[in-house]
Amino acid sequence: MPAITAKDGTEIYYKDWGEGQPIVFSHGWPLNADAFEDQMIFLAARGYRCIAHDRRGHGRSGQPWNGNNMDTYADDLAELVKALDVQNAIHVGHSTGGGEVARYIGRHGTKRVSKAVLIGATPPLMLKTPANPGGLPIEVFDQQRAAVLADRSQFFKDLSAPFYGANRPGAKVSQGLRDSFWLQGMLCGHKAAYDCIKAFSETDLTEDLKKFDVPTLILHGDDDQIVPTGASALLSSKIVKGAILKIYPGAPHGMCSTLKDQVNAELLAFMQQDKKAAA
Repeated sequence: MPAITAKDGTEIYYKDWGEGQPIVFSHGWPLNADAFEDQMIFLAARGYRCIAHDRRGHGRSGQPWNGNNMDTYADDLAELVKALDVQNAIHVGHSTGGGEVARYIGRHGTKRVSKAVLIGATPPLMLKTPANPGGLPIEVFDQQRAAVLADRSQFFKDLSAPFYGANRPGAKVSQGLRDSFWLQGMLCGHKAAYDCIKAFSETDLTEDLKKFDVPTLILHGDDDQIVPTGASALLSSKIVKGAILKIYPGAPHGMCSTLKDQVNAELLAFMQQDKKAAA
């Protein structure tokens, strides 16, 4: 399988589809690159090079004991784009992947980046603190950690319902989609699944967002039961200079799957903006 080797020897699996301007996808927890398959096949068919990796500890990548934190995730991403000589890239991050993109820009700058997209993303900070009163209490994340240790298979089965909004009246979420979530979750290493909760909930990405100096699109559902909109997208859009914020009424956290046609059209339009202006 195609992979690069990170500085600590961890193998990072990636997909590299199509040709054209590169789009680099960073997935959410506890998923892997397959979570973006609907976007990748759509955009690769329309003249873009689509690259998505399995974060360390997730999917087909190595499962090291150490390094399951946002700094290392960002450094792994930097190693990937360097190894593939990716230039002028559009970085798309969903959920925890949005945090990864933010920390990547914060640590490595935008020399190789042309645009950024945050979808249902965790920044600036999920945890409730005196300075971040809209966040979620630490008990929420302690419960997630306990559930991962107790019976992570059942926990992922249960989590798939609020993730895609399948627990809402009239929801049309297939069992197949929920099964895919469970399968990807079970491919995530146990240690990574546990450690990543701290990474996505307690990493303050405020200063990283301030370093964004490329066009940025922020998409979020107003029925996101995983990452509350008020403490994430609404705040991030005020921190990132010139960010475009679009809130999808009734959309769940897993909107890249449940509303793939809308999200795909939104991404394509955002990516083509400069081309239309130049024409």
